[in-house]
Amino acid sequence: MNPRGAITRFLVVVAAIAVGLAWWGGWALPVVIFALLVMIMGHEWGHYITARRAGLLVTDFFVGFGPVVWSTTRGETRYGVRLLPLGGYVKVPGMTWRDEVDPAIEDRTYRRASYPRKVLFASAGSLMHVVMALVLAWASLALVGLPAANHVGVAGFTHFDGISRNAAQVAGLRVGDRIVAVDGHTVTDATVLVALVHDHAGQTVRLTIQRGGATLHLVATPMDGRRLTVGGVRVASGATPVGYLGISLVDQVARQSALAAIPAAGARVWGIFVASLHGIAHVFSPGEFSSLFHQVTSARAASNPTAQLNRPQSIVGVVRIAVQGSQLGPGVLLAILMAVNIFVGVLNMVPLLPLDGGYVAVATYERLRSRRGRPYRADVTKLNPVIYAFMAVLLVLFASTLYLDIVHPIANPFQ
Repeated sequence: MNPRGAITRFLVVVAAIAVGLAWWGGWALPVVIFALLVMIMGHEWGHYITARRAGLLVTDFFVGFGPVVWSTTRGETRYGVRLLPLGGYVKVPGMTWRDEVDPAIEDRTYRRASYPRKVLFASAGSLMHVVMALVLAWASLALVGLPAANHVGVAGFTHFDGISRNAAQVAGLRVGDRIVAVDGHTVTDATVLVALVHDHAGQTVRLTIQRGGATLHLVATPMDGRRLTVGGVRVASGATPVGYLGISLVDQVARQSALAAIPAAGARVWGIFVASLHGIAHVFSPGEFSSLFHQVTSARAASNPTAQLNRPQSIVGVVRIAVQGSQLGPGVLLAILMAVNIFVGVLNMVPLLPLDGGYVAVATYERLRSRRGRPYRADVTKLNPVIYAFMAVLLVLFASTLYLDIVHPIANPFQ
């Protein structure tokens, strides 16, 4: 088979799938799926590059599982894509001492590597998730920006009964303006702005605003809410005048400088890392499995908003939430992908085989049991009952969350 022709056919199929996904679920669907595939490839690339730098033999680098869709061999390594994009793998011979390996390549196997190289190779995938999360966090802060409480903006205007133009419109405010100060008092959040306006009913106030990069000064006279109605309902009551400009407020997006975004990105990733630790403990708790059982067996329990809020999600649920979040802007999508990266990275380091953290645990145990000139070789087959039990737990978790995400999807949390 002509390798160039195979690559061309593969790319044509990928493009057709992307177009089909965009037609079915909008532009965000193929973008999210592509981002998750990049995350998978990044994980495996971390294993691959550390193995190569450590002098280990890499025989396979595949994205996906199941039947081979496309593959090619370059040097010692076979690269390819398999049918089910549910993960990936980098194959290095000799992951256990029981693996049969050609003596000619024994020195380049995983089991012959030094302890630091074993740990680095096994944990490289999770480290790549941290790197990707840091990049996404930095991009969301420096390139896209995030809603900031101290960037109070005009989202719209209130239409009072019998009044064609309210105080804000008379003053010349526009949707998208950022209100910086009122009579020289800095607006640090929406609460401050509301209090300043409420205290100046019928009095002239000077508004400092930013519009399109320029600073403007406008004069407005808040209207007494006791004399205003919306749909026949009075806006305010009482003996004290309450000022209203007639605007709805929103926290506008604010970007940080490229340098300031670096420590801020680290802080965001650390916060999500801590939350992921608590989340994983929750996912594997007996109470959560009991909750999943009730949700799988009861449509009423599966539709309970509280249960849905705490429910772990399958890849289907993650894609749905990411697509829904993307409707609010790229910043939300980046935040979701960042959280997914951290959660997967932390989960992958759980010290149980077949996860990468299990290989770190075995390598550490061998190192602790070894003596000078007498390396200890762990028999991982003794862990088979634990491995099978853990894989059964993962299978139950995967199947139940997948079923619930398809049959009883979580309500859109962004509405």
